[in-house]
Amino acid sequence: MSEPIERVYSEAEIEQRLKQELPHWYYENGWIRRKYRTSGWKATLMVVNTVGHLAEAAWHHPDLTVSYAFVIVKLMNHAAKGVTDKDFILAKKIEEVVQWNAREASGGILEGTPDDPRFKYLKYD
Repeated sequence: MSEPIERVYSEAEIEQRLKQELPHWYYENGWIRRKYRTSGWKATLMVVNTVGHLAEAAWHHPDLTVSYAFVIVKLMNHAAKGVTDKDFILAKKIEEVVQWNAREASGGILEGTPDDPRFKYLKYD
């Protein structure tokens, strides 16, 4: 039994979907990408671990560029040799989890990271 062939999106289709569904992501050199800015190394590692957990759970693994104050996530389906629904689904989940703002999501019940340079975490969009 062979695996079903996954639909590979054209560049125009990818650009349209990103605009509609993932406005902070962009298409470049065959990958959909997102740069998450952090406040420093500790936050960068937390983003990397979050992306790693989600990717492993999905069994679909991005390429990462990791630096002191940012993480770049790159998604492309290697088996299909292009961007497929797998990439969009994982990108949406990464975006949802990494950009989750506790204070906003809970109506202030959860404090969220203090607005203090000692505790800064992500630079939310």
